[in-house]
Amino acid sequence: MTGPENGISITHQLEQHDWSNEETAAYEAAIEAVNGAVGAYSARIAAEKAKANPDQEVIRRARAARSQLAREREGLCSNDREQIAEARRHYAQVARDVREGRA
Repeated sequence: MTGPENGISITHQLEQHDWSNEETAAYEAAIEAVNGAVGAYSARIAAEKAKANPDQEVIRRARAARSQLAREREGLCSNDREQIAEARRHYAQVARDVREGRA
């Protein structure tokens, strides 16, 4: 049996992958793009909660979207260049749309 309970780090069991500086930067930028979208939804939730009469449906939808983004972030594959490039573009646009009230 392996795992932290036996003193064996999970990360030591992962397959080795050599990242170029470019791949590392692209992956981190994709993660940050998702985080930006999550932050935009968090700001929407906070703004709605601050209202005298918050719309609970707006809050519910924003929380659901934020949860979906977290799941999608976990699905990013660091060595899939096309997915990472698309994620950077897509999630940056999602963040803009949320901030501007289009999403």
